[in-house]
Amino acid sequence: QVRSLAAERGLSTAVVTFDEHPAAIVRPESAPALLCDLDQKLELLAATGVDRTVVVHFDEVRAKESAEDFVTGTLVERLAARLVVVGADFHFGHERRGNVALLDAMGRQHGFEVRPIELVGTAGEPANDGHKVSSTAIRAALRSGDLDAANHMLGRPHEVRGRVGHGDKRARDLGFPTANLAIDDRICLPADGIYAGWATTVDGTAHPTAISLGRRPTFYDDQPVSLLEAHLLDA
Repeated sequence: QVRSLAAERGLSTAVVTFDEHPAAIVRPESAPALLCDLDQKLELLAATGVDRTVVVHFDEVRAKESAEDFVTGTLVERLAARLVVVGADFHFGHERRGNVALLDAMGRQHGFEVRPIELVGTAGEPANDGHKVSSTAIRAALRSGDLDAANHMLGRPHEVRGRVGHGDKRARDLGFPTANLAIDDRICLPADGIYAGWATTVDGTAHPTAISLGRRPTFYDDQPVSLLEAHLLDA
């Protein structure tokens, strides 16, 4: 919709995002798990066909910035915005005091239009309080192991990325060698279990993969965190 509206008006498109989840700075003890890291987010946004993504550094200073200052500094002075498209429940600025009404009022002052997008349910219908597509709902689906629901809301298969590390080689001894992946502990993982999926290597090759996520109770009584292991079926 952003691209369509921009084309009608002869404008270029830009997405504004932060390099950190604001909660990771404001309340790190209860910050939500991330559905993707920054690199993956930039790739996903680029794939939508927007002209550019503007990454705003978020730190303690930015957390104290008023909503009004964010509008004038980022949207007006940095981007010369003419049209701002946001979710209808959008909040921003210090203590989340900014909202669509404030954006609309400042838009009339600075010459930009505001287009709020209503939230939707999982079937695309207007959302109600109990059922809406949101990052919170997606994280809940992942943690319960409901990948179908999570992927439906994401509009893509959930993906995590990590570097292959050294394990204890038990799987190799059993005849099913696995790649042990070190995942950023900020990333949201699904519930422990065995999953079918795809592993994409750094050269872009996709392999059908059996994925084990868990604490391996066969071998360990007190492993502190779940381990993600991928067995490439065609390797």
